[in-house]
Parts: sequence; structure tokens; C-alpha cells
Amino acid sequence: MAQETKTDAMGESGAPSPPPKKMTYEEFLAWADEDTWAEWVDGEVIILTPASHRHQMLAGFLIVLLRHFVEVRQPGALLFAPFQLKTGPDIPGREPDILFVAREHLDRLRETYLDGPADLVVEIISRDSRARDRGEKFYEYEQGGVREYWLLDYLRRQAEFYQRGPDGIFRPVPAAADGIYRSAVLEGLWLRVEWLWQEPLPPLLTVLREWGLV
Repeated sequence: MAQETKTDAMGESGAPSPPPKKMTYEEFLAWADEDTWAEWVDGEVIILTPASHRHQMLAGFLIVLLRHFVEVRQPGALLFAPFQLKTGPDIPGREPDILFVAREHLDRLRETYLDGPADLVVEIISRDSRARDRGEKFYEYEQGGVREYWLLDYLRRQAEFYQRGPDGIFRPVPAAADGIYRSAVLEGLWLRVEWLWQEPLPPLLTVLREWGLV
């Protein structure tokens, strides 16, 4: 996820400046527009600064791949930032890089946010978001009922995949010996982890052919 920053009334980050007081989540949704990249944490608005070029490239690569997979298999809906995720009434409103909602949970979708857990959340770690993505968000997504969580750190070339166990706790699921990770939520979807760190990233058609979608 992009770096976070609390702006003052002058809006020095270039993004809309949050009001000088705390607000409810409903007030936050009314204040933010569709171009606002922000999160709501304990009544405070956290503006997210623009992501890096590498972050954008990796996010775009995954969005295009997952969108093709979802369009062909039609297991649910794929969404991506800026779009809010509110997993529970007492949990912050976050803005994951990518989220997937299974068909049976589409009733959780609202106009500008998901009211309840996503089935899959993907966060791409930036230099300044590492502690937040692995700490606060990890436990919020776990507590809120997210079924699968991907943490992708392109700076360290490190991919962590977690799946929710029967006890409600995230369990790490490493890639297999051949370097392939298989999703539990998106049945039939797999990734070669090495794809994520290639420069340039693999061509779309190469991956889709390996998946048997073209």
C-alpha cells in the first residue's frame, strides 16, 4: 500500500485536506470522493500519498491478470484502490491495493465500500508501509474475517501468503518447491512467485497461456 501521511488544513500532500476534527465512518464516506486515496482509522483520516512506479507496475500486472481470470471463471468481483474495505464495525476502513469478493458474498458490496470482509486481499508493500501492512492491517484483516491475504514486498523480493484456518487465525502457506503458489479462494488460480520480481514483468499473454485461458 502507498505511504500514509496526516495532512494539515493546507493539504500539503496535494490530496483533499481532511477536516480538523474526528469524523464517523459515514461522515468519512460522504467527505471522500472517488479520487480520494485515504483510510479511516479511529475517527481520523489518513491520506495516502502516491505509490512508486514499481508499486504501480506490479499492482497493474496483478489487476489485469486477476481480472482476466475472474472474467473467465466468474467466481465473484475484483476491485482495487481506491475502494474502501470495512471488515467490521469496530475496525478501521482500509484501502487495499486489490480485493476479491466471492459470488456468495456480493451482498456486502456498497457503492463506495465493502461492508464486511473480502475473501482475498492483496497489499503491495512500500518502503513506508511495511510495518502497517504486516502489523495493523494483518490483524485487522484476520479479525475481520478475510479468508486469504497476500503480502508482496518488491523491495525485498519477498511474497507472503496467508490463509484463514478453521480457528480464524491466518496461517502462512509457502509456495511449493517449484515456486508456485495456489490460491485457496480463487480455485484454479496459481502464481509463479518469480513472475512478481521480473523486470520487465512477464507479458500478459505468456501468463494467460500458462493458465490455459487463451
